[in-house]
Amino acid sequence: MALVDYVVDGHVAILTMNSGENRFNPDFLQAFLDTLDDIENKTEAATLVVTSAHEKIFSNGIDLEWLVPVIQNGEIDKAKEFFYQLNRVFKRVVTYPLITVAAINGHAFAGGAILCCAFDFRFMRSDRGFFCFPEVDLGIPFLPGMNALLRKAMPMYMVEEMQYTGSRLTAEACERHHIIRQALHQNELMDGTMAFANGLNKKRNILREMKARLTGSIVHAIDVEDVPYIESGKFNIG
Repeated sequence: MALVDYVVDGHVAILTMNSGENRFNPDFLQAFLDTLDDIENKTEAATLVVTSAHEKIFSNGIDLEWLVPVIQNGEIDKAKEFFYQLNRVFKRVVTYPLITVAAINGHAFAGGAILCCAFDFRFMRSDRGFFCFPEVDLGIPFLPGMNALLRKAMPMYMVEEMQYTGSRLTAEACERHHIIRQALHQNELMDGTMAFANGLNKKRNILREMKARLTGSIVHAIDVEDVPYIESGKFNIG
């Protein structure tokens, strides 16, 4: 099974992440980018829905089993390239010329939760799964582009609370704080997400221009950062 695949239903492309906990490593990120390219270049889809094949996890973020040895072995350039690649994923999603919708069917932790913030809209499973940024306990300060993505999707008071405390939010709490559009039971999540997505058949050219104007500051934050934390010692992972 491919790490990432997709099907098209009418004008909606449904991208499914198939890599277990969908942790971010170079192979997974490249598969994600390649699939986004295929959907844009090989289909006429107007809306993108992203979900996970895992029964209880959307994405648990960075693959620490891959990254920690890289850093401990002093492979700084390799670690930096990984973060540049991760930034390319965030930038691609936030500027994607389709309406993007995350169907969060389980836990979204750390980088997985940040990825959710890059989408235009979010729906989340209500009967299982937490939305969480545990970086404060992992020793990973957020990069500027990551902070910009969080501020796009969340009210600032929740950005601060979740970053500083590492607290876990249920889908109902995410809905209450306007982080997601709707909390739905597992049995209703994809139907509800697809009903919303099917109502959004917008033209790519206007979406591309709107997103360029709305997300310019986010793209700038992603583009100007140089992943300084690894060499400076502020990045304490491992």
